[in-house]
Amino acid sequence: MCGIVGYIGKRDAYSIVIKGLKRLEYRGYDSAGIMLHDGKELKVSKTKGKVTDLEEVSQKDNNFFGSIGMGHTRWATHGVPNDVNSHPHLSNSGNLAIIHNGIIENYEPLKKELIKRGYVFHSDTDTEVLINLIEDVQKKENIKLGKAVQIALNQVVGAYAIAVFDKNKPDEIIVARLGSPLAIGIGDGEFFIASDASPFIEYTSNAIYLEDEEMAIVRLHKPIKVRKIKDDSLVDLYVQELKMNLEQIEKGGYDHFMMKEIYEQPNVIKDTYRGRLLANKGIIQMAGVEDNLEKFLNADRIIIVACGTSWHAGLVAEYIFEEFARIPVEVEYASEFRYRNPIINKKDIVVAISQSGETADTLAAIKLAKENGAFVFGVCNVVGSSISRETDAGAYTHAGPEIGVASTKAFTTQITVLTLIALRLAKAKGTMSNSDFHRYLLELEMIPEKVEEALETNEIAKKIAGIYKDSPNCLYLGRGYNFPVALEGALKLKEISYIHAEGYPAAEMKHGPIALIDESMPVVVIAPKMGHYDKVVSNIQEIKSRSGKIIAVVTKGDTQVRDLADHVIEIPETSDALSPLLTTIPLQLLSYHIAVMRGCNVDQPRNLAKSVTVE
Repeated sequence: MCGIVGYIGKRDAYSIVIKGLKRLEYRGYDSAGIMLHDGKELKVSKTKGKVTDLEEVSQKDNNFFGSIGMGHTRWATHGVPNDVNSHPHLSNSGNLAIIHNGIIENYEPLKKELIKRGYVFHSDTDTEVLINLIEDVQKKENIKLGKAVQIALNQVVGAYAIAVFDKNKPDEIIVARLGSPLAIGIGDGEFFIASDASPFIEYTSNAIYLEDEEMAIVRLHKPIKVRKIKDDSLVDLYVQELKMNLEQIEKGGYDHFMMKEIYEQPNVIKDTYRGRLLANKGIIQMAGVEDNLEKFLNADRIIIVACGTSWHAGLVAEYIFEEFARIPVEVEYASEFRYRNPIINKKDIVVAISQSGETADTLAAIKLAKENGAFVFGVCNVVGSSISRETDAGAYTHAGPEIGVASTKAFTTQITVLTLIALRLAKAKGTMSNSDFHRYLLELEMIPEKVEEALETNEIAKKIAGIYKDSPNCLYLGRGYNFPVALEGALKLKEISYIHAEGYPAAEMKHGPIALIDESMPVVVIAPKMGHYDKVVSNIQEIKSRSGKIIAVVTKGDTQVRDLADHVIEIPETSDALSPLLTTIPLQLLSYHIAVMRGCNVDQPRNLAKSVTVE
C-alpha cells in the first residue's frame, strides 16, 4: 500500500526522493516523510498529509540535503495518520532509520518484549517495533546491519518491503521484501530503491526486482548482493531492462491522471490485442494459452479470483467464457476464497486477475490453488510483478502504468484479454461456429474505434453530472453482460465522489431496492439494444412510475428508452458480449465529472490506495 523510495549515489538525494514519492502517491497519501544523510548527520522530516506538505515542511531547513536518502508515502495500517506515525522511524539510539510497506502481524508480543528490555516507543506503528528489534539484535549479537536485519526478519510474521539505514555505515542501505514489491535501479555509480520503477525511470533502464524472502545490501562502489533471508544463501541476479517510459507516467496535459487514462483506452485496448488478434486470418494467438491449451480444454471448471474492479472484469468474463466456450465458471472474491476452505481440484483452472500484480489477497488465493494442484493462470498489467511470477502461465494486459487510484483502462484491457482467451477456447472446443468466431474477431478489432466514439459523450456526461452532483445516493442497473458494468459504475462513483451508490441486476430491483426510488433518486440504467433489452425497458417503466430520475446508456438511434428516460447517453452498436467495453465509458466520465464538481481529489480519493499489498 505505502510507497518507498531510496537513493544512494552522487546526486542530490532530496530532489530524487521527493519526485519519486510524488510518483508513488497512488500507493498511499495520508502522510509522508524523508530521511537524508550528508556524511555527518542523519536528518528526518515527516508530516501528516501529502508529499507537497512534506516539501513545504522540509524546505524550511536550509541544510536539508545529502547524497543518501529514503522517503515514504503512507497508507495507514497501525496508527492514525499523523506526524509521529509517519515514516521514516528511528531506533531508540537514533542510529537506525527504516521505511516500511506492509504489516508486521506479531508486532505486539515483540513490542512487549522490547519494552521489558528498556526500549521506548513514540508511535503506534508496527514499523517502529521492527527497527528497534533490528537494533536490539545488532547490539546483542555485535553484528553488522545486514546480518541484524536478516535475523530480525526471521522473527517477524507478516508482509514487508523495507529499506534500513545505519548512520554509522553511511555508504549502504539494506533492503528486503516479503509480499510487497521492491525494485532496485542500477545506475552509473548510483542505486535507486522504490516500490516500482516509476521513481527512477529517467535515470536508468536497468532494475532488479527482489523476490519474496530476499534481501540485498545496496552499497556504493560495490556490486549488489542478494541473499535469501531464511538461510543466507546467495541469489543469482537477474537484471531486467525496463519497458516503461517517462511520458506514460506524466499527465500529458490532462487535469487528472484518471481523465488521461480514460482517454487512453482506445489505444491500450488495441495494444492489448495487438499481435494476438489476427482478424483477417481468423487467428488468436496467445502463448500462455497455446502452451497450456490441453489444460484449458480438459478443465472441469474455471475459478476466477480477483478484488475490486478486477472482480467486476471477472464477472464479465464469467458470462463470456460460459457462453463462448461452455466451461463452468465461478467468480470469487480473492479476500474470501482462502478463508472458506474452498473445494479445488486438479482439473480446475484458477484465473487470477490483478492490475498491479501485487494484490495480497489474490496472491494468497494463488498459493492456496497451487497447493491443491490447480493450474493457475494470471492476468495482470505489471511486467515482473509477483502474480506474473507466482502463476503457472498468464497474459499481460498492455494498459501501461495506471496512476489514478480508481481503475479505468485496466478494467477494459482485462476484459479484452479475457475475451481473447474465451474466443480461443471456443474455437478449439468447437462451441462456436466459424462464422460467429470470425464475426467476433472483426467486432473486437473495431472496439477501439467505437470507444473513441463513446468518449464523445464526455460533454453530455458533464452536463448530467452538474444536475446530480449533490445527490446523496445513486442506483445502477444492468442485465446480463452489463450487470457487472452496473457494479463497476457504482464502484467508480463511490470511490471518487463519496456518493453512496449500489449496482444491481435490473430484475432484482423489485426485490428490495425499488423501495429507495423516489423523485430524488437518480438511477443509471445500462440499456443497449441487444440481449435483454425488452426486460430492461420494463424495469425503466417501473422506475418512471415511481418518479425516479433515469439516466440511460443506450445504443445510438434508440427511441424507445429515449421516450422514457430523463437523460440519454448514446454509444455505438456492438455485440452483447462486447458491449461492456463501451457501456463502461460514459459511466467513467460521469463519475469523473461528479467528483470534480464536488471538489474531490479524483486521482487520490480518501482512504484508498492503488496497490493493496496487505490483507
